[in-house]
Amino acid sequence: MFPITAIVVNYNAGALLLGCVESLLACEVDIVVVDNASVDESLDALPDSPRLRIIRNPLNLGFAAACNIGIKAALPEVSFFFFLNPDCRFEPEALAVLLEELRGGEGAHAGMAGGLLVNEDGSEQEGCRRAIPAPRRAFVRAFGLHRFSSLCPELCRDFHLHRQALPDKTIEIEAISGACMLVKREALEDAGLWDEAYFLHCEDLDLCMRFRKKGWKILFVPRARFDHALGACSHSRRLFVEWHKHKGMIRFYRKFFRREYPAALMWLVILGVGLRFTLVALRHFFRKCKAGAHG
Repeated sequence: MFPITAIVVNYNAGALLLGCVESLLACEVDIVVVDNASVDESLDALPDSPRLRIIRNPLNLGFAAACNIGIKAALPEVSFFFFLNPDCRFEPEALAVLLEELRGGEGAHAGMAGGLLVNEDGSEQEGCRRAIPAPRRAFVRAFGLHRFSSLCPELCRDFHLHRQALPDKTIEIEAISGACMLVKREALEDAGLWDEAYFLHCEDLDLCMRFRKKGWKILFVPRARFDHALGACSHSRRLFVEWHKHKGMIRFYRKFFRREYPAALMWLVILGVGLRFTLVALRHFFRKCKAGAHG
């Protein structure tokens, strides 16, 4: 029996899903694809394999709920869950390195590990490694103050860390991306499953936060490289994704920081999140109008 069950949540990923599954089939893992009511032909292209199971949800239940369905479908003897976005591809040694780190000396106290997510040009992706966006950091990000981090690094530090020098070895970190996350079963059972109150975005931050509160370390493994076509699956529904991203951010702040920070600061953060979504929505609207005028 393979020690890892890979869980891929699919929603209209098209040909990208096949590439992801082919990467997983090159490794010694069981694969569960949980489909959130896709209407494209992404599932039709998948090969027949005794190591591949497909669960078809009648509705789009969101990322967290689909991950939990995949967990419950895994065999009880499985020791690790590998959550991977359908727009990711990798070489087998990348997953082997993640597993090696979680099984190693430092990994004995770690609950999850994430690799280096890269763009087409080989650059590190935003959100690949992160600090927890506490309200002060969120305020800085929401109002664009992170652009002044070179002038005031302590006051305007961003919670995205991809602009910092890439470490040359595995390090402990506050949060990794749910797009690529190898998780120990015992740690997940201790911290609890994915919070299904999130539909899309911020559920990975929530999980990282709960792991840390339970004493589990989170590892960032720069030598485990994964190619990630960021945004490819959400290109046609950007406003829908942005809405759930901002809604998830508000839930995250209220859930973990409501009692730790002054109410005034929390309201400023929520105001900033709402303002940011409004600006994103307006920009999206005007771009569509401009595209229609030129069409």
